[in-house]
Amino acid sequence: MLGEMDIKEKFTARLEKFIALAAVRLSDDVMSRLAEMQGREDTPLQKAIYDSYFENLKMAIDLKRPCCQDTGMLQFYIKAGTAFPYLDITAEVLTEATRRATASVPLRPNAVNYFDEKNTGDNTAERSPWIDWEIVPNSSDMEITLYFSGAGCSLPGQAKVFKPSDGIEAIIPFVFDAVCGPGINACPPLLVGIGLGHNIENAAVLSKKACIRLLGTKHPHPKGAELERRITDGLNNLGMGAQGLRGNQAVMGVHIESSARHTATIACAVNVSCYTLRRGIIRFKKDLSYEMPTYSGAAL
Repeated sequence: MLGEMDIKEKFTARLEKFIALAAVRLSDDVMSRLAEMQGREDTPLQKAIYDSYFENLKMAIDLKRPCCQDTGMLQFYIKAGTAFPYLDITAEVLTEATRRATASVPLRPNAVNYFDEKNTGDNTAERSPWIDWEIVPNSSDMEITLYFSGAGCSLPGQAKVFKPSDGIEAIIPFVFDAVCGPGINACPPLLVGIGLGHNIENAAVLSKKACIRLLGTKHPHPKGAELERRITDGLNNLGMGAQGLRGNQAVMGVHIESSARHTATIACAVNVSCYTLRRGIIRFKKDLSYEMPTYSGAAL
C-alpha cells in the first residue's frame, strides 16, 4: 500500500506531466476545428497562415516545447467528488506541480504579486495557480480542467451590466466590440466565451467557463444555443480571418454560460481564447488512475 508521501508524489508527478502535455499539444476538438477552418479559407494569405499554425503545432510536439511562448497563468477548474480521498492535498499538489512544470516543461514565469512587483519565477504566487472548485455530491472522482490564460487572450476581457430595458440584444454589439477591437491581438480565430449573470463577478466566471467548454457543445436552452449560432455567424461574416487579416472566419465558436439574473440587471462578460486554445481535461478515480478525454492516445 502506498504511504501518504508516495501518494502525494504520484499525484504531483502525474499533474506535472499533464501540465506539460496541455502546454505542448492542443486538445483533439481544437485540432479538428482548426483543420475544418483551414479547409474553408480560400485566399493564399489565409492558407499560408494556417500552414504556419499547423507547422508550429507539429514542431511543438516533435520538440516537446510549448506551442505558444506565452504559457500564461495556470487556471484549474475542478469538479471534486465529495468522496474523493485526496481533496485535502489537491491544492498543495497543484501548486507544487505548477512549480515543477515551470522548470521541466519549461513554462515562462509570468506570476507577479501586485504589491511586491516582482516575478516569483515559478508561476506560483498569491492565489496562483488559480483554483476554482465545484463540488459534486456522491462521487469519488475528480475532474480537473487546466486552462493556460495568456496575456493576449486576457487583455480583451470585458464586462458590463445593462438595464433590463436594454434587452438581451444589447449584449451583441458589446461582444462584437470586444472581439473586433482588442480581440484582434489574441491571434484569431478566437473562441469567444460569454457569461450572462446577475453581476460582473459571476458573469466573468461564467465567461471563462464558457471558454473551457468543449467545441461542438451547445447551450442547453434552445434560445441560448440560437444566440450562440447568431453571434458566431455574425462574427464570421465580418471578413476577418486568422491573425485578424482578411478571411472568412474570425472565430472557432461562441459559447454562452448563464445563470439566473436579478430582475433589474443583465450582466455580461466576454473572454476570448486565441487559436492555441490550451485547455485539457484529466479525470482521476479514487485510486489515482486517470483518463484524459481531450487527448486521444496520450499517456502520462
